[in-house]
Parts: sequence; C-alpha cells; structure tokens
Amino acid sequence: MLLGGIAAGMILFIVSVGLSVTMGLMGFVNLAHGGFAMLGGYAIVLAMKHWGLGFVTALAFGFLATAAASVVLERLLYARLYRATELDQVLFTIGLVFIMIASLTLRFGPENQPLTLPRALQGQIDLGFVQYRTYSLVLIVTGIAIVVALWLGFERTRLGAQIRAAVDNRRMAESLGINIARLFTITFALGSGMAALGGGLGAEFLGLDPQYALKYLVYFLIVVAVGGLGRVTGVFFAALLIGVLDFVLKKYLPQGGPMFIYAVTIVLLLWRPQGLFGGKAA
Repeated sequence: MLLGGIAAGMILFIVSVGLSVTMGLMGFVNLAHGGFAMLGGYAIVLAMKHWGLGFVTALAFGFLATAAASVVLERLLYARLYRATELDQVLFTIGLVFIMIASLTLRFGPENQPLTLPRALQGQIDLGFVQYRTYSLVLIVTGIAIVVALWLGFERTRLGAQIRAAVDNRRMAESLGINIARLFTITFALGSGMAALGGGLGAEFLGLDPQYALKYLVYFLIVVAVGGLGRVTGVFFAALLIGVLDFVLKKYLPQGGPMFIYAVTIVLLLWRPQGLFGGKAA
C-alpha cells in the first residue's frame, strides 16, 4: 500500500514540479499546466499505438513535442499576459484548458486512452519481503532520479542559478543582466515537458482521457501550494505526502478521502501560507 502511494506521489511530483518553478519564476497563474500533461500523455500513448515507438522513445517524443508546442504558446499568448491581473491569467488559462479538452474529445472521443506497457515492465517483482508491481517500482526509481537531476540542475548549473535568482528577486536579476524573457521561455518549455512526461508515465496509473486536465488540476495545485513555489525538494516531499494520503484514504475512506485532503491543505496553508516546505527557490 505504501509503495502504491509513493508511486502515485512520484507522478504528482513529475507533473507538478514544472508548475511550481514556472509560477515561482513568472508569477503567472497557469491553470493550463495539467493540459500540457494531458497533451503529452496523448502524444506518448498514440505514438506507441499508431507509430510503433518504444516506450522510452515515445516518452522522449512526448517531452520534446510538448515542450516545443509550449514555446509557441508562451511566445504568442502567455507573454502578452505576464503583466495582466491574476483574474485575466486565470480566465485565459482555464479557457485554454477547455479548448484542449474539446479538441481531444472531437478528435479521439471521450474514452480513456490505455497505455500498453512493455513486457519488461509488466507483472510483479520479488522484493524479498513482498511481491509488488514492476511498473510501480519503476515509477519510484524514475521519480527519485528526476528529483536528483533537477536538484543538481538548480544547484550546480549557471541556468539554475539564474532561475533561483529570478525567483527570489526578479528586478535584481534583470539589473544584473539576466535575460528574463529567454529564461521564461526555457523554464516554461522545461516545465511543460516535465508535465508531458508525467502525463505519459502516469497514463497507466491515473488514466488518460480528455477530462484529465480538470480532474487532477486541484491535486497539482495542492502539491505546489504545500511544497512552496520554486522549490524542487519541497514539491517532491509534498507530492509524496499527498500521494500516500490519497492512496490510503481512497482505500479506507473512499467517500470522504478527497475531502480530508482538502481540509488538511486548508489548515496547512492557514498555518504556513508560504507552503509547508518554505517559499525560497530550491
């Protein structure tokens, strides 16, 4: 049971970390982030189904295709609203979500898109003390590898230092010569690509249909709110917490589990508005 919750938490982390960083850097209320996860998931699943791509190749394709599409949208649409009010940003991004939902429903129908796992990822593996699903363990290992890679990227690279500086103090970063517009585009593409990767990896676990972007939007926002804006490690621990809680509560309190998570989130944010794990950049 605990491993199942951790695997779900890893999916939440992979999707949500991009939203945390882009919101912390841009100050933009991007409610369409789950839509990029949905589009990436569709790209990955359909590439495997219709083009015969392998699982890893399809994941790379979904990441790159979604990142490229997000760059176009960021330059053409998002950039025009960076200085707009939060209400304008919410209306724009939620409208974008409805366009994505309608487009996918018209093209592929309302049905769930099944992910066919490679034979090597099917079945169970013997851990010595328990038999457990191979794919869930792969998700856990993948999530750990991604959080380590992102942490190193933020802490040990020039780009990471620029992102952290812009998150902490955008005006000062601009005065030091950091190209904020370019940084926005790169970060937005990376965040959207990560969302696509999470959408594809989680398709077998969470399902994938045109309502995905709205169905899990609240969970992504809760993870970001609890983890703190711009914090990779904070989002990681928050995602694990929410994933395990959700998994356990759905098993023992199937009717009231989500309500309990919402209530806990409200209490936590009243106690620490900056998030449980702080508000500084990772």
